[in-house]
Amino acid sequence: FREIAAQTAGEKWLGLLDGGEYAKAWEECAQLFRQRVTREQWVDSLPTTRAPFGSMKSRKVEAAGYKTSLPGVPDGQYVTVRYRTNFEKKEGAEEVITLAFENGVWRPTGYSIR
Repeated sequence: FREIAAQTAGEKWLGLLDGGEYAKAWEECAQLFRQRVTREQWVDSLPTTRAPFGSMKSRKVEAAGYKTSLPGVPDGQYVTVRYRTNFEKKEGAEEVITLAFENGVWRPTGYSIR
């Protein structure tokens, strides 16, 4: 159940990225993430990170896992979800999002794309 709840929250958040709403996406992130990455850093870096991929065409969950500890962060409740995503300019890209359970809500605390 935790994985599904986190995955649902993650997909809503990924929708913000897909729509270019990077500032709003940053606001939705876990406090831990916002302490490490400023809004300005996030908004400046994301367009260059995602632009080479083009627009998102389809996204499918490959795996989701729950953990109570991850390297470099305090113990808590975390779910990491790995997606296989087809973009306009790159088929089969991998997106990984880690979400933390914070104040009763799953919030992104990490994101990568390759």
